[in-house]
Amino acid sequence: MPMYNAEHYVRASICSILNQTFKNFLLYIIDDCSTDSSKQIAESFNDPRIIIISNAINVGVARTRNKGIELAQTKYIAFCDSDDIWHEQKLEKQISLLDSGKYNVVGSFYSTFKDGKFESAKLISAPELVCYRDMLKSNWIGNLTGIYNAYVLGKVFQQEIGHEDYVMWLKLIEKSRVAYIIQEPLAYYRIRSSSLSSNKMKACLWQWRIYRKMLHFNIFRTSCYMFFYIIAALNKRR
Repeated sequence: MPMYNAEHYVRASICSILNQTFKNFLLYIIDDCSTDSSKQIAESFNDPRIIIISNAINVGVARTRNKGIELAQTKYIAFCDSDDIWHEQKLEKQISLLDSGKYNVVGSFYSTFKDGKFESAKLISAPELVCYRDMLKSNWIGNLTGIYNAYVLGKVFQQEIGHEDYVMWLKLIEKSRVAYIIQEPLAYYRIRSSSLSSNKMKACLWQWRIYRKMLHFNIFRTSCYMFFYIIAALNKRR
C-alpha cells in the first residue's frame, strides 16, 4: 500500500484488508514522506501482519509501489492504495482460484464511489477471461482488484509513466496469456478531485504514449487501439 497524505482515508483502507476472511497475508505500507498524520494512523494498528516502511524522500506512487513489490516474499502479490477499499472476501475468492493452478492473474469487478457514498457507487465490469489482445484495447484489471502469482510470473515492476499500473498488468498478462476476472465487485475505488486518473483527457494522452513510445505501434495501429480504448471506457460506466 503506497501512502501519501491520506489521513482521511487510510484507516478505512487498512481495516478493509485486516478484515479479510483470508487471514494469512502481509500488508506492506510504504509511506512516501507524508506530511499529515497518515503514518501515525498506520502505526496505531497493533497487528503483526502490518509492515511499515518510510521513504527517505518523496519518490511518487510508482517507485513507492515498487518498493513494496521488491520487499514482498509471498507467492501472491496484490495492491490496494491508501484510499481504496477491499471487499472482505476478496483475497479468499481470488486465492482460491490461484491455488487451483488454472490462472496466474486474477481480477474482479469493482465499484467507484465519491465522498464515502457507497449507495451511488458505479459498477466497473470486465470480461470473464482477458487475454493480451483484450488488454491492449482496455485496462480490464483495476489495480485495486488484481492479484498475481509472483512465483510463476516473477515480479513485474511499475514504470514512472502515466497508467503505470496498466503497463504492469499488460506485461503480466502477456506472460500468463490469460487472466480470470471474478464477475462481482470485490473492491471499491474512491474518486477524489485530486486523483491522478480523474482527468480523462490526460488519461487518453497517457494511453496514446504507451502505444507509441512503449509498444512502438505505428499511427494507424495506435489510432485503432485508441478507438477501442475509448469505446471500452464508455461501456464500462454504463
